[in-house]
Order: sequence, then C-alpha cells, then structure tokens
Amino acid sequence: MVLQGGHRGRPQEIYKMAHNEEFSGSKRLKGVPMISIVIPLYNEEENIQELYRRLIDVLDSMRESYEVLFIDDGSTDGSYARLLEIKKNNESIKIVKFRRNFGQTAAIHAGFDYAQGEIIATLDADLQNDPQDIPDMVKKLNDLDLDVVCGWRYQRQDKFHKKILSRFANGLRRNLTGESIHDSGCTLRVYRKESVRDLDLYGEMHRYIPALLTWRGFKVDEHKVVHHERYRGQTKYNWRRLTRGFFDLVVVAFWQRYSFRPVHIFGILGGILAAVGGIVVTYLVAEKMIFGAQLADRPLFISSILMAIMGVQFITTGILADIMVKIYYGQNGRKNYLVERVV
Repeated sequence: MVLQGGHRGRPQEIYKMAHNEEFSGSKRLKGVPMISIVIPLYNEEENIQELYRRLIDVLDSMRESYEVLFIDDGSTDGSYARLLEIKKNNESIKIVKFRRNFGQTAAIHAGFDYAQGEIIATLDADLQNDPQDIPDMVKKLNDLDLDVVCGWRYQRQDKFHKKILSRFANGLRRNLTGESIHDSGCTLRVYRKESVRDLDLYGEMHRYIPALLTWRGFKVDEHKVVHHERYRGQTKYNWRRLTRGFFDLVVVAFWQRYSFRPVHIFGILGGILAAVGGIVVTYLVAEKMIFGAQLADRPLFISSILMAIMGVQFITTGILADIMVKIYYGQNGRKNYLVERVV
C-alpha cells in the first residue's frame, strides 16, 4: 500500500448514511447523493449505451444513492443525442454539454464543480476502465480513511509503444514530484469531494491530480484495477497530448516547490549568476589596475558583465512572479471551460 501525505482524521458517518432510508437506492437523489460518477467523453457515441448498462448494474448493486454526470466535451458525433436517450429513463443522469472541445482536464474539472455527491468517482467512456472496480475502491477509501484512491492498471491492454511511453512518463513524474503512485494516467479514481474542492486544473493536469493533492496534504493510495481493450471507436491520445502533458508536469513540479514563493528559485539562480559575474569582473578589473592588462578584447570580461546583468534580471523576475502569485491567489471563480447547457 502506498500512503502519501497527511490529513486530519474523518468520521465515517457519511458512508454510513447510505444505509438510512433517505439514502437508499430506492430514493436516489433525495437530498445529497452518496456517490457522483463523473464521465468525460468526446465522440464516444458507440460506447455510451454499453457503458451506461454496465455502470448502472454496478451502482444498483451497491444500493447507494447516486448521480451520473456525463461531461460532453464538445462531441461532433451523435454522443449528445445518445445521452439524452438514456436520461429519459433515469432521473439520476445529468448531462453537462460544453460549447466546444476543451479537453479531458477541463471536462473532469467541470465534473468536480457540478458533482453533488460526498464521494466522486471518475472513469473514461471508452470502457477500458471497468465499473466493477468502483465498489472496492469506495470500500478502500472508507476502510482506510483515505481522501483519494487511484486506479492502477497493472495489466494494461494497450499497444506496446503506449505502454513504454506511459512507463517512462510515470517514472519521470515520480522523480519530479516525489509521489509514488504507479499509474497517473488512469482516469478511474475515487475522491472525497472535499479533496477536489477549489482544485485548479489546466492543460493535461488531470494526470497529476494525485501529486497536487499529496502536496496539499491529502491521503492518497492506489488500487489494482482491471483494464480492457477499447470497446469501440478511436483513441484520443496522441503525441500532442503527450507533449502538453510533459510541460504540465514541469509546471506541477515547480508549483509543488515554489508556488508560494517563486522568488526563491529565481532569486537563487539570479544570485549565483550575479555573484559569479561580479567575482570575475572584480578579478579582471584588479588585474588591469595591478598589471595593466587589457579588458576590451577579452571575451571573459564581456561574459562576466552579461552574467551579472542576467543575475539581476532573474531576481527581478522572481519578484514579479511573487506579485503575480499573490494576484492569482486573490482571484476566484475563473474556469477553463464554457458550458452550453446542463440537462
């Protein structure tokens, strides 16, 4: 078991409420649902009906109140029409439709914002994640008093090159962020709602939610889950997402270490450059004064002056970044998506 971070203890009353009549499966959505299922999707028309069937079978067997949120990330096929069809037969279904495609991170972010349940589970719409794993993950979340349980696709059903890239990316992530979750790319996760409240996500940062939450002090663990081949349709993963994900990883690593005081890293770099440049300039000036050495035609003299100037610029950048961070933390309500309608 991998436990990360530290967090206050939490009573189990929330989970036990599911056994009361108000929260039983026969009275779903009366009051606050126990579990919210968040499913981001983009052009998954062929998978929606089968996903719905499997998911509802699992949720009904859990005998908990629930809601299912489908986040339509600007689909251009018939996905939205399929979602409207299944909603007619189940009042627990909610559809959040984006105005255009904003990406998986934005869709998950919207799911967190609209979810009402005390526990939030996320999974992909391509049926590679198995809904059958959700009950065990919820049980682990409560039994071990965790904040997040991440799925670990320990036997991945992907192509060879995708497995290699994923293994490399996970190793790089662990080295940069310091957290030891095996599989950051698995969308199947279970969260307590409080852990993702006020969580800002951009780019491809949904992959690094465990690292962000660990940094905030929440307890994160993982659970081995089943992984299937894609049921139907085409994968949305490509080299562009991989590249964006790498740069987001760099941002997350920086944010973990220096988010509150970026002047620390810029100040250190600037101080080193300014100090080295200053020492070299002092030495060369002293050499000229004592031995009459020429400075104008010496590249080292010009380089040292440039280093000193760059050092001052780095320190100035750090101060400006500090000011921007303070402004950032003072702003609220900014979203990275636009919703067309909620039904």
